[in-house]
Parts: sequence; structure tokens; C-alpha cells
Amino acid sequence: MTRISQRIGSIAESATLAISSKAKAMRAEGIDVIGFGAGEPDFSTPPHIVEAAEAACRIPRYHKYSPGAGLPELREAVAAKTKRDSGYEVTSSQVLITNGGKHAVYNTMATLLDPGDEVLLPAPYWVTYPEAIALAGGVSVLIPTDDTTGFRASVDQLEAAKTARTKALLFVSPSNPTGAVYAPEEVIAIGQWAAANDVWVITDEIYEQLVYGDSQFTSVPTVVPEIADRCVVVNGVAKTYAMTGWRVGWMIGPNDVIKAAANLQSHATSNVCNVAQAAALAAVSGSLEPVREMRAAFDRRRQTITELLGGIPGVALIEPQGAFYAFPSFAGILGQPVGGKTPQSTLELAEVVLDEARVAFVPGEAFGAPGYGRFSYALGDDDLVEGIDRLARLLAPG
Repeated sequence: MTRISQRIGSIAESATLAISSKAKAMRAEGIDVIGFGAGEPDFSTPPHIVEAAEAACRIPRYHKYSPGAGLPELREAVAAKTKRDSGYEVTSSQVLITNGGKHAVYNTMATLLDPGDEVLLPAPYWVTYPEAIALAGGVSVLIPTDDTTGFRASVDQLEAAKTARTKALLFVSPSNPTGAVYAPEEVIAIGQWAAANDVWVITDEIYEQLVYGDSQFTSVPTVVPEIADRCVVVNGVAKTYAMTGWRVGWMIGPNDVIKAAANLQSHATSNVCNVAQAAALAAVSGSLEPVREMRAAFDRRRQTITELLGGIPGVALIEPQGAFYAFPSFAGILGQPVGGKTPQSTLELAEVVLDEARVAFVPGEAFGAPGYGRFSYALGDDDLVEGIDRLARLLAPG
């Protein structure tokens, strides 16, 4: 009999956290490492949000248990924020406040999936999705995309992958790790396909505010209302408000799904930290001006990293349209000498780059996309330029 259950023992370590941890460990040893691995804004949480948390610490009712599904005032505010930002109108009873976006993903999979149910998962994908699906007994059915398709899946691909066991589609736009954003007509076509085939849509909208240029965020249940009864929206304050450490997210869905997920959460974690919920309330009901300022900085860095990575021989990159990631292909680098070694995969390349150039990025294997690498541009402008310059000197010396 094994000491660790097979279910838990089969979970893969988060590659993004692993890369960040190694880079931080090297820095602790005094090594100058520039990290492109972390999926979090480098900005501080806006002051008015912090002040709301400070005030909440002094309110006695926040020292006690609160409703497991979330503070009523926060659930109301999330419903109002959702209508404001995406046009999707829901009631507070359709909102469940969770311990971050990851918890919302986990709750959703556990609530919807039975063993053997299949989830259509476009790849590249965020590292947590397949693990959450597997923990719920589900099966990930990968829908491959690459830079030739703009990292966007098509209705034809979904139709070809659908089986009698297909329960849901996991849809993400803007995308982590690619920065891809689906056009409104693509979102409509995919939503209509799901509605016609009785397939649930689980849509992660955590990067909804981070879109650039002519691209625009489009929420599936807003443009395809008929999918609303078979749709769960996952979101949170982490990316939009620079609050990754506060751990407040939510899921929005039909009342029966939210009621069931709230029952699960009541046994797993109870309520989310009340002080963090008070901070989230200030975030979602406050001004979006800090968000606009942060987005402008990300847009500037997006253009910089696109130009710099695209200028390295052997590296190919399509300009990201959303989130804060660039996802270049290293197909022209692999198999060639780099720093005295000849990496055959981006896993090997990432190790060489970290050891030789003191630059950390996440290899594409973590996202189901061998040959690519994810570079977060949520870091200071000077570090961004210096980091890509180090990479260029290693990959294309002279």
C-alpha cells in the first residue's frame, strides 16, 4: 500500500512556480537572475484597496466566520462588476467567492465532472487546467493549436474531437500562456457550437481587462445568451488589480451549480478570508483608473518584448494580443549549440538559459506546447530589456 494516494501522487508540480522558485533561490545566493516566469503583475495593489483591508481588520464581524459562499456585499458587487465589464447580467446568487482563481477552477471541475467525462482543452493551456480536470476524474482531450493559427482553436477542431463523453469545453481568451485573443465572431461561433451540442463552456476570464491594440475581450455568455444555463465563468482580482497574493476569485454559473459548489466549499475551506474579501470589494467596486495605468505599461512592454525577441535569429514570435505573456517558438534554436550544450527541447533550453544567461522562462512543455517558451513581461522595463539582451547574446553570440 502506497503512502501517497495515486490521485494526489499523479499531480505534476506547477512548472511556473518551479521556475520562479529556482530563480528566487539563485537570487538568494547572490546570483543576478532576471525572471520571466511569474504570472503576476509587478505592480503593488492600489492604495485604496489596501486601505479597505486595513479598515476591515478593525471590524469585529470580520473576525468571525462569514457565509461560506462569500460576503453578500461582495457577491452583489461581483455581479454588478460583471455586468459593467462584460455585459453579462447575473444575480448575486449565481456568484461563489473562492480562494483565488485556481480554487474556482477546481470547484468547477469537481462540481461538473463525473469519472470519464471529457473536457475539450485547447493547447497550449495553463498548467493547472489538466490537473484540476484529472482530480475530478475527468479526461482532458487536447485541441492542438500553434502560431500558424494564432493559437486559436476552430469549431471544426472541436467538432472533430467531440465524443459521446464530451461534457465541457474549457475556453480562455485572453490566453495564458500565448496572449491570444479570439475575435468576437470566433467567440460567437464557438459558443453557438457548444449550445447546439449541449456542451458546457467553462470560460476563464481572469485577463479580461488586459487586451491591446484592436483586440477586444468578448464574454461567451454575453454574445451567446443561450449558453448561459450551461456556462461557468471563472474570474478573480489577481491580475486586474495586482492582487495575486490576496487569494480572492469567483465562479459564476447557474444557481444549481453554484449551490452545489458552495456546498463543496463549505466542507473544504469555508469562507474566504474576510479581510481579503473586503479588499476585493474595494477593488471590483472602485475606479478602473489603476487598471488602465497598469495596462498601458503592459502594452508598452508587449511591444518591446515582441521587437526584441523577434530580432533574435532562430526565434519566431507572433505579437501577443492580451494578458502579459509572449510565447515564442525556439524551433530554429533547438538542436543547435547553445552555451556549450545542444538542447533538444525547450526544457533543456530553459535550463541552459538559466544557468548560462541567468534568465528564467517557462518551457513550453509545461503548457502542452514543446518547442515554445513563455515569457511574462510583467517586470520592470529595464529588466525586460536586459533579460532579452542576455538571451540574445547567448543564443546569437557575436
